[in-house]
Amino acid sequence: VQLQASGGGSVQAGDSLRLSCAASGRSISSYDMGWFRHVPGKPREFVAAIKSTSSNAYYEDSVKGRFTISRDNAKNTLYLQMNSLKPEDTALYYCARGSSGGMDYWGKGTLVTVSS
Repeated sequence: VQLQASGGGSVQAGDSLRLSCAASGRSISSYDMGWFRHVPGKPREFVAAIKSTSSNAYYEDSVKGRFTISRDNAKNTLYLQMNSLKPEDTALYYCARGSSGGMDYWGKGTLVTVSS
């Protein structure tokens, strides 16, 4: 499977962005999916995850109430709606596919820059 994240950009604090992760080569419908972010010089950070059936979603504490993860299995696409963005949300955002041993496929990232 190939994962391609898009939708990043440069915004002001308080703005919103919607990230998309389009999967190709194989359906993601049976897999849990997640979003992660990375700032150079810091460890990669979990942002959000969603079960294959969309029955449950999980969030890193700092994004709870501001970010919403969702998926459209018919479109083979994962989303991350980001509202009330803060400068500390600035990072390269990645989508990834879950497996029993962790995340097994990673997409290329999309850069989000939030200025104050």
